[in-house]
Amino acid sequence: MTYIITQKHDSVEKNWTKQVANSISDPKELLELLQINPLSWKSGFAAKKIFAQRVPKNFINRMEKGNYKDPLLRQVLPIIEELDIVPNYSIDPLKEKEQNTHIPGVLHKYHNRLLIIVKGGCAINCRYCFRRYFPYQNINNSKFFWEKKINYLLQHPELNEVILSGGDPLMAKDEEIKWIVKEIEKIKHIKRLRIHTRLPVVIPDRITTQLCNNLAKTRLQIIIVTHINHANEINVQLKTKLNKLRKKNIILLNQSVLLKGVNDSVYDQIHLNEELFDGGIIPYYLHVLDKVQGAAHFFVSDKKAKKIITALMEKVSGYLVPKLTREVTGKKSKIPLDLQLDL
Repeated sequence: MTYIITQKHDSVEKNWTKQVANSISDPKELLELLQINPLSWKSGFAAKKIFAQRVPKNFINRMEKGNYKDPLLRQVLPIIEELDIVPNYSIDPLKEKEQNTHIPGVLHKYHNRLLIIVKGGCAINCRYCFRRYFPYQNINNSKFFWEKKINYLLQHPELNEVILSGGDPLMAKDEEIKWIVKEIEKIKHIKRLRIHTRLPVVIPDRITTQLCNNLAKTRLQIIIVTHINHANEINVQLKTKLNKLRKKNIILLNQSVLLKGVNDSVYDQIHLNEELFDGGIIPYYLHVLDKVQGAAHFFVSDKKAKKIITALMEKVSGYLVPKLTREVTGKKSKIPLDLQLDL
């Protein structure tokens, strides 16, 4: 489709789409907005030719001016280290091409869940993204291919949950999301619909009244999994928008990635998970880095990761401690890291 349903956008939807369109793609402009001398970063700008920079202004406004070590800036600014070819890092670290269903954008990685890539684009390009080399150009969202996706669901009664992923699935317009939800809810053995997204985090206006109402009308249990890595990403505007989802009985979970120089301290993790919970989000997963080429400078060792999560367990309530996990190719679930705690 090019979806078969089109409808005039309301002013709010126009607002978020305009914010996406006005994202900053030039590293020099990004640094100048933050009052950082771009000449000191010039050697890293070549990295954007491999993986483009894209940062919404709303997200930039949460960065500290003059601080080139700002944890939000570090997640999005191309740097020279991305050009290093590092052993044991891959352009497809999770071997997703091998897990395909022969339907473009459909991955049957887990027994009871089917992952559907709705959109290839994101509102923000995170430098550690494990799908930074994913062949999104092969994704086809025509009516014909959606029928194939629906047929796959019908043919697999062991499936009871659909995961909408990307890119970012909420790059789809509200009417597109509405259509997708209606098609999926027709399948009786599907109970839950999970949406993995970072878009509302970087552009809170993406949480429109229409989106909330559309998600509230379905018989499916809706779970939204946000991608938030640092407490500074959470502000009053985001909390206010998230509350609109909570009022519609939508479950909010968060998954983050443990990133060197971003959130690899006990303090960072305490602050992040406290802020998540204050915003109505349950900390769900803390992933160790997927070893994608271009992201090795974010790597945190298993030893340090275990120390952080163990210390976190000693300092906060259990519901504020996410599961420390990694993705392992071919496994039917994420694999928890053994903390090797003394009994």
